[in-house]
Amino acid sequence: MPIHLNVTTHSFTDCDAQATALAERVAERLRHALDERGHALLAVSGGSTPKDFFRHLSREKLDWSRVQVTLVDERWVPDSDPRSNARLVRAQLLQEQAVAATFVPLYSDAPTPEAGLAATAARIDALALPFDAVVLGMGDDGHTASFFPGGDHVAEALDLDGQARVLPMRAPGAGEPRITLSLPTLLQTGALYLLVCGEKKRGLLADARLGLGEARHYPVRAVLTQPRVPVAVYWCP
Repeated sequence: MPIHLNVTTHSFTDCDAQATALAERVAERLRHALDERGHALLAVSGGSTPKDFFRHLSREKLDWSRVQVTLVDERWVPDSDPRSNARLVRAQLLQEQAVAATFVPLYSDAPTPEAGLAATAARIDALALPFDAVVLGMGDDGHTASFFPGGDHVAEALDLDGQARVLPMRAPGAGEPRITLSLPTLLQTGALYLLVCGEKKRGLLADARLGLGEARHYPVRAVLTQPRVPVAVYWCP
C-alpha cells in the first residue's frame, strides 16, 4: 500500500489551543457545506480526548439546525451508560449553539451489535453522504474508530473495496462489543482529521506511517496510508 503523501501535522503547545483550532476548522467546513448544500454532516469520535474540542465546537455560531452529527463508532451500550459515546456527545457537543443539531446514534436497543446492524446501517444509508468532516482519535494500541488489532471484522472494515458501511466489532482490547463505520464509509468525506494527544502517540503515529516495527500492523496505518482523502493530524503534548 503506498504512503499517502498528503498527511499534514498541526502541532500545538497546549491542548486547549489544539481544540480551539480544530473546532474553528471544522466549523468552517460546516459553514461551507451549509452555503453549498444547504445542510452539513459531521462524524465524531468518543473517548476522553475530544472533550475540549466538543466544548469549543458547541460555541461556534452557525445554523446548527441544518447540521446532522453522528459517531464514527460506538460501544454497544445505551446512552445511560457512562461509557456511551452518544452520552458524551450529548453532554459535551450538543450544547450551547450546537443544541439545535440533529444527532444520529449508532446504538439501538437490540441485544448485540450483530442484531442491531441492519437498523444502524439503515440510519447511515439515510444520511446525505458525503460527510463534510470526520474527526478520528487513536488509542495507544494503534486503533482508530473501532478498528482494533485482533478485531473479528477488522480486515473487512479496513478493506478499501469493501461494500459494508457499518460493521460490528469484537476485539480483546475493545472492552464491550462495538459497532463502527467502515473505512470506506469514513473516507466519504470532504475533510478527515485525526485528534491526538501525548508524546507516546506522536511516536506511534510516525512509526505507523512509516510501517516500522509493530506499528506496521496498527489499524491506524490504513487511515494514514490510504490514497483517497488527505489526513490532517492535530497534535498536542
